[in-house]
Amino acid sequence: MPTKAKPTKATSTRASATKSSRSRRPFRVGRSKTGFGLFATRVIKRGEFIAYYSGRKIPNKLADELETKYLFELNSRYTIDGSSRRNLARYMNHSCRPNADADSRKDKIVIAATRTIQPGDEITSNYGRSYFNTFIKPIGCKCLACDSHQMVVRSARKKGRGRRTRTKGKSKTKA
Repeated sequence: MPTKAKPTKATSTRASATKSSRSRRPFRVGRSKTGFGLFATRVIKRGEFIAYYSGRKIPNKLADELETKYLFELNSRYTIDGSSRRNLARYMNHSCRPNADADSRKDKIVIAATRTIQPGDEITSNYGRSYFNTFIKPIGCKCLACDSHQMVVRSARKKGRGRRTRTKGKSKTKA
């Protein structure tokens, strides 16, 4: 009769560490309409910490020369270069109606929920006017708020279409 191999202390510790590190994060990285995005894995209450936006702290003069979109301005002198793949907060997408907000505390960027986020909802933030005008506006905003607004406007226009005829000074629409 074969005997089962007993798990060693190293493998059981590694497995429990991996499991606990996954459960600590209230989000997962997944496919979004605009590429990758952050999605809630559990209910995240308003004001609750989500993640740190981390990376190298570089002077703004150097940041202006870089060809990356993952820059987060700390203050008038320094910027965080969040292009490292270890920075999972870089996958947070833009929305015109965000459910999270970034706040700088000392030399760190803290991302917290501005309203309750349900499991499966995408975690989004408003990137600000200058980023929006430079990168998003030329191709069009694809956030859920803008996309659903465009659909409502389109459907309202379709209802108004039809052949218009004039009868005794009044306008009538035939469907």
